[in-house]
Amino acid sequence: MTTAAAGGADAVPPADKHLSGQSSVPAPRKPSDASAGGPGRSRRSVTGTRRVIAALFLAPALVLLGALVVYPIVYSVYRSFFDQAGTGFAGLDNYKALFTDDTIRTAVKNNAIWVVFAPTVSTVLGLIFAVLTERIRWGTAFKLIVFMPMAISMLAAGIIFRLVYDAAPERGVANAVWVGVHDTFAESAGYPKAHPLPVHPLKADADGSFVTKAPVRAGQPVQLPLVGVAPAKMPTDAKPAKAAAAGAGKITGTAWLDFTRGGGGRPNVIDAKELGLKGIDVEAVKDGKVVASATAAADGTFTLPAKADGAELRLPASNFKEPYNGVEWLGPTLVTPGIIGSYVWMWAGFAMVLIAAGLAGLPRELLEAARVDGANEWQVFRRITVPMLAPVLAVVLVTLMINVLKIFDLVFIIAPGSSQDDANVLALQLYRSSFGTDADLGIGSAIAVLLLLLVLPVMYFNVRRIRKEGRR
Repeated sequence: MTTAAAGGADAVPPADKHLSGQSSVPAPRKPSDASAGGPGRSRRSVTGTRRVIAALFLAPALVLLGALVVYPIVYSVYRSFFDQAGTGFAGLDNYKALFTDDTIRTAVKNNAIWVVFAPTVSTVLGLIFAVLTERIRWGTAFKLIVFMPMAISMLAAGIIFRLVYDAAPERGVANAVWVGVHDTFAESAGYPKAHPLPVHPLKADADGSFVTKAPVRAGQPVQLPLVGVAPAKMPTDAKPAKAAAAGAGKITGTAWLDFTRGGGGRPNVIDAKELGLKGIDVEAVKDGKVVASATAAADGTFTLPAKADGAELRLPASNFKEPYNGVEWLGPTLVTPGIIGSYVWMWAGFAMVLIAAGLAGLPRELLEAARVDGANEWQVFRRITVPMLAPVLAVVLVTLMINVLKIFDLVFIIAPGSSQDDANVLALQLYRSSFGTDADLGIGSAIAVLLLLLVLPVMYFNVRRIRKEGRR
């Protein structure tokens, strides 16, 4: 009886077991044809969208990409192998010209300078600004001011810096500051174009100075007249010239502007309307050595000691040097660094904002732990902050490198015509070769292909870095 009951229990079918309250594991289901991609059904993508529909949505973008990017690239490569007229096959002649033509070689050299210095300086300044503004209360306002140039177009920035770099200190801010600093430590000469007339008792010396035609004697006043100074350029506190009184055992004299405004007056004679050359230096020279010196008063008078007796009086060349007018920022030597400075002014704020965003995401406990372990702020910055910001710094640097490879606006606007060849870059040369007076589309296309080849390694590095970041 017991055995039968046991056997009966073992013989209960699965359905009966389920009804009797016993659990059972259902058998795994085989995938249907629809889900397995069986015959008669199309496979769906990961997003569940059919490939045909996805292609239809992508088609307009692909057509535009092909028309605006792929076709111009292919045609530029094709056109670069033909001559100026486009009818004769030129082979690699256009590419050879890129490295043999002096103007294009200058553009290549300047592009290399741009790629090395402009992104580096902008990134370094952005890093410094981002780190320093994190510690100050008004850091947000400072960031806003530094970032503000990004709102200005390249055209407007070029016009601004064309004025900033103006050679005249009264118009150009850069030279106004530079001249102010220079004149603080080295006073400019007061009479740069002054000179004597042939009838004057002075003659020119080889070093630019003027000396008396005969030695001077004590007790006989000396006259040192000059011309060539515009009355408007005379010192404002200069007084009417006065004949010096004879001094016993001393050399006395007067240095004055021997010119009467409105005409009249006689040479070598002090007239009532003629002004003294205030501040002009006078030296007594014997046997090539300066034995005494003096500076003229506001009325032009001066006095030398007795040891000047028998010497020649000299007005040294320092009285007649051209005034310091600053630096020729847009000259052949400094035009490229000057334009790079305007670029840094615009893009340092961009670098600062991106680096500040990365800085805000750094784990503060690591920085505090380093400080607790005895690291100073420079060590924390160099060994922790900068390595952890390396991905952000790479993004900024690569972005700016791509940007400067195609720089055009600033160079075209800031560099004057006389220095544009010295400031030339590839993008500007591309424009000049393609649309200039003697345009050569073969050369222009070759330059465009060269620019593409220069950008591709940077873009490859950027894409590779983005994929590497995505896999983390």
